[in-house]
Amino acid sequence: MTSAADFIALNARLRPGKLAACDLASGRRWTYAQLHLAVGRFAAALAARGVGRDERVAAIAGNCVDLVLLHHACARIGAIYVPLNWRLSRTELSWLLDDCEPALVTGDARLDAAEIEGLALDELAAEAARLDPMPDRPIDPDTPSLILYTSGTSGRPKGAVLNERNLAETAINFSLLGQVTPDSVFLADAPMFHVIGLVTNIRPAFMRGGTVMVSDGFIPARTLDRLGDPAIGATHYFCVPQMAAALRSEPGFDPARLSGLTALFTGGAPHPAADIAAWLDFGIPVADGFGMSEAGTVFGMPLDPQLIRERAGSAGLATPRVQTRIVDESGRECPLGEPGELLLRGDNIASGYWRRPEESQAAFVDGGWFRTGDIVRTDPEGYHWLVDRKKDMFISGGENVYPAEVEAALAGHPLVTECAVIGVPDARWGEVGHLFVALAGDAAADRDGQTAREEILSSLSAVLAKFKIPKHVSLVDALPRNGAGKVLKGELRALARMEDA
Repeated sequence: MTSAADFIALNARLRPGKLAACDLASGRRWTYAQLHLAVGRFAAALAARGVGRDERVAAIAGNCVDLVLLHHACARIGAIYVPLNWRLSRTELSWLLDDCEPALVTGDARLDAAEIEGLALDELAAEAARLDPMPDRPIDPDTPSLILYTSGTSGRPKGAVLNERNLAETAINFSLLGQVTPDSVFLADAPMFHVIGLVTNIRPAFMRGGTVMVSDGFIPARTLDRLGDPAIGATHYFCVPQMAAALRSEPGFDPARLSGLTALFTGGAPHPAADIAAWLDFGIPVADGFGMSEAGTVFGMPLDPQLIRERAGSAGLATPRVQTRIVDESGRECPLGEPGELLLRGDNIASGYWRRPEESQAAFVDGGWFRTGDIVRTDPEGYHWLVDRKKDMFISGGENVYPAEVEAALAGHPLVTECAVIGVPDARWGEVGHLFVALAGDAAADRDGQTAREEILSSLSAVLAKFKIPKHVSLVDALPRNGAGKVLKGELRALARMEDA
């Protein structure tokens, strides 16, 4: 077969000696020619173990280049790769395995920790190294190659089914938004069971012939050192705002060492404008964006520092490859600037959810528009601003209240470590806000609970309309979170009911 199977195979011909990937934990390195052969050997190993077309291969393991090889090998033989969140409990992981019914389960020590039977990833890699690589053959872009399970903040997680066409679109979209070139070097420590860790950190670099430096996890001091290491030469780094704040708080933080970064790319949570400005003041662009398991990279900020400063907090622009609509509860287009549900359409969108036909059908409206469940508004220049999740919105006295807006208003408050808002029933207003706050230990040590509540509400009253101010405030040690770190608002609602009883 003369055609290249994928972008790794293409770059094995275009730039065979170029460094494609490095596993920082082990020091192993692969040129594009070597990476292409390694994927072919992993494909041969899967085939030798009887993994066939449309069968699933599940992995429970920390970040390593072998997971990248495994994913691409699945695509080459028509199998479906299913990376699982190793932070989940054994019960949660067992449910996911029952749902996807893999032909093969592999992983590292996390398999044993979860008491789940499977093949050691090192053993699979050793088997692959002894085999001749499977020859290149065309990959059907519409054949599923990946299932990403959503976080499941309420109910059971759903597996978004993605094909190679979907994944290529994320590579294209982020390459355009993130200015990816053959000289780009991604430092990748986002977990590879998430779309950023497995797709956005990997596919754009391989499409453009860049380099991926894979880290086995985020440790602030170590990550900061690697970002500033000229031997690594990182140009692109993804993190959530809390990780960015941790990097800036490190004693060894020296912005001059980070001057090689094209930008620090963030998403996944509200990013306070003051924190973005602080990075800009250090001369480092911070580009917020928006993506999701079902759609890959959707929006991104331009990398011009002045444009970022003018719209700090925006999720940015869409490329022409992604169509967007913002609609009200009746499905009508919202006027410019008015919040509504974001709908998406394009080749980046997953076909649906694994073995969930009813939920797959409900996720799309007429014309193939995907319902994100996110409340968004746009400005006249086409910048998108995330307001909240549709399911979290509540109505107080006829006014829409978006908890994320209230939570964002408390970002950086000296008394607040973390917070979350839910809507609860109210006889007069229909619903009102209930704020749960974990107090910052040092700042709150000299205040009683009531004083802390009053100070927090006073700060909100200075920046928010009265109907948005929570009517109830509960102090907690920490917010309940799932294995992916997302706040379990269902548990907060149960707690609020108990307090009202």
